[in-house]
This record gives sequence, structure tokens and C-alpha cells, in this order.
Amino acid sequence: MSKRNYVIFTLLVNGILPWILYVWLSEYMSSLAALTIATLVPLLDNLVHLIKHRKLDAFGTLMLFTFLLTIVLVLLGGSEKILLVRESLITASVGLIFLGSLFFRRPIMYYLALRFISTPHFAENWNYAYFRFVMKLMTFVWGIMLTMEAAVRVVMVYRLPTASYLALSNLVLYGFIGAAVLWTVIYRRHSAAKLHQLKQS
Repeated sequence: MSKRNYVIFTLLVNGILPWILYVWLSEYMSSLAALTIATLVPLLDNLVHLIKHRKLDAFGTLMLFTFLLTIVLVLLGGSEKILLVRESLITASVGLIFLGSLFFRRPIMYYLALRFISTPHFAENWNYAYFRFVMKLMTFVWGIMLTMEAAVRVVMVYRLPTASYLALSNLVLYGFIGAAVLWTVIYRRHSAAKLHQLKQS
């Protein structure tokens, strides 16, 4: 399987397929039951990856975490406001995982990039101090953007009428994510060129 097809397959199995399965099953059973079944998809993918490579996959584990957290939040139930806050709590949790990974030897962005970037000998770049800085900065920026997005939407839940929140919520979500993606694309091109120069010197 080519690297491109592998990336598409990973996104499909760990992200798109579980959500499609959840939406479809929700028509025939409770949300909790549908979520539980949908969670089995990334769980099985993680088990296969663990057996095959003797290590957990960062992206698959992250997706599995979001599904498990969603199940916990569904079990907690609560008022209408709490229900609206759930999605933001998931985003905030993922953002905190990004920030928390900065205290480990290698941040989570390194493992995500290792999974999806097809550049030969990518792992060897870790020997360069500049590359380590880039990975940590990207992890920090994504962690901050995700937690900020969650914070803004939580404030919106308690400051706006439900109808207004529902109308603006996705704009805020896609605005923050879009800004993070755009920054990543631009910064990656800049940092890749600089790293290439360092390797040539």
C-alpha cells in the first residue's frame, strides 16, 4: 500500500468510518449503544497496529480517546447547557494532550507527522535541534488553538441563546481549525526549506 493510500485508509478507519457508523446506528438504538459500537473500529485498528508493530499508534490512540471521552460525557448526561459543552470538552482534552506531550521526550506532533508524512528517513530528522524545535512549536500551537477554541465555545454556550450558539458554533470551530491548518502548511514549508539548508551546510 502506498503512503498516500495508507494515510487515506487511516483517516477512514479511525475518523470517518466510526462517525458514519454512529450516525447510522443512532437511527436504530440509543446514542450510547451506537457510540460504543462505533468505538470498536479505532479500537480494533489500534490492536492490530499494536500486534503488528509492537507499539501504539499516536493518531489511532488519539481518535480512540475522543470516542471514549464522548461515551463518558454521554453517561454523565446533564442539562441542555452541559450537552452543548460536551464537544468543547473533547476539543479541550485533545488540546491538553498536545500541550502535555511537550513534557515528554518527543511531542505528539512528531508521532502524528511520522504516521502521515512520506518523506524518506523522516525519523532521522530528530537528530537536528531545529527539527525538534519545529515539532515542539507545532505541538504547542495546535494545543493552544484547540484549548482556545474550546474556551470560546464554552463561553458562547453560557452567553448566547441556544439557537444563536448552534448557528455560530461551527463557524468558531472551523475558524480555529482552519487557522491552525493554514499556519501549519505555511510554517511547514518554511521550516522544511530551512532544515534542508542546515543539512546541506
